Amino acid sequence: MDMGERLTENDVKKIQAEIEYRKLTVRKEAIEAVKEARAQGDLSENFEYYAAKKDKNKNESRIRYLERMLKTAEIVSEDSKADEAGMNNVIEVYFEDDDETETYKLVTSIRGNSLDNKISIESPLGKAILGHREGDRVWVKINESAGYYIVIKKILKNTDDTEDEIKSF
Repeated sequence: MDMGERLTENDVKKIQAEIEYRKLTVRKEAIEAVKEARAQGDLSENFEYYAAKKDKNKNESRIRYLERMLKTAEIVSEDSKADEAGMNNVIEVYFEDDDETETYKLVTSIRGNSLDNKISIESPLGKAILGHREGDRVWVKINESAGYYIVIKKILKNTDDTEDEIKSF
């Protein structure tokens, strides 16, 4: 069986909160909207009815998706050794080939967003950085025959991920 998402305890709490909100609030509103639209009579050309049904179904499938994600998730620790790159840490990385330095935050894949400089611990770069120390020269493996070297310049221990939203799929 294929492994689920790797989530932190915090990810799990956020997902549970979203499920609860969707079940208690969104579901009620969606059901009401369907009822109201149905009450308008002729369903064959009732756009509101179809739109309401679609919204209701979208909410239900999001709930199922999130519940499945929690069921198959592997919980990863947000703790890391004081001198090692870990979850939610901000890492300054020097790319030898490009002679450039970039800063990234290591996150779980559901929080990954390269535009935001958040890289997933599942990505080649994230995998290479995780568990390494400042000053380490690390090979980032892209595939069997390709990769590149980076040097970990700085690790900022920052374990706060409260401002991050779980990205919708």
